[in-house]
Amino acid sequence: MQVTKEKIIYPSSDGQPMADSTTQFDLMVKIQAGCESLFKKDPNVFVAADLLWYPVEGRNDIFQAPDTMVIFGRPKGDRLSYLQFREDNIAPQFVFEIRSYKDTQTKMDERFSFYNRYGVEEYYVYELDEDEKDLSGWQRMEGNLEVIEQMRGWVSPRLGIRFELGEDGLEIYKPDGQKFLSYLELVEQIELNRQRRQQAVQRAEQESQRAERLAAKLRELNIDPDRI
Repeated sequence: MQVTKEKIIYPSSDGQPMADSTTQFDLMVKIQAGCESLFKKDPNVFVAADLLWYPVEGRNDIFQAPDTMVIFGRPKGDRLSYLQFREDNIAPQFVFEIRSYKDTQTKMDERFSFYNRYGVEEYYVYELDEDEKDLSGWQRMEGNLEVIEQMRGWVSPRLGIRFELGEDGLEIYKPDGQKFLSYLELVEQIELNRQRRQQAVQRAEQESQRAERLAAKLRELNIDPDRI
């Protein structure tokens, strides 16, 4: 008698909201998009935000949904969830979490334990506290995630991005020195670049017209402008 195994379903949602505030949501989008832009030309780096990650086959009760995770060695593409056992068993190497006011210390400890157990190489937590914003980080050393003592100016070994924490909160810089931008900042930059290009075209046209007028004046004086 053949025994049929029951198909295990790995849900694509945990029923929890993506973010607990507009500030958290905006920051999640900013970090995810910033990381995505770093590897836009590399087909084998997968970046996701709030995507359920199942590390163990057959265990749909073991999962996390990192605010942002970066996975080297896996192709880009749409996924309902990240099933590690169907992805060459490659765990996310980089994970970034934004701690909201709803996240208890017990919940944060559970997340740390999960990421430590299932092979994350770099783990970062940014606390959205109105009074004092804080950034913590851990790096895998000799098999375990060990705390990074100084996060200000820290450069991610995997991504090459630099973390800075100022009065206005967290800023992240790409290896070329450019900041991670929010959607609004990106739109403003695009508009500024458009205006600059337009001004450059106008200046070029004005210079061309000026040169034509000068050439015409020289011809009136029986001077060939091409011989000058």
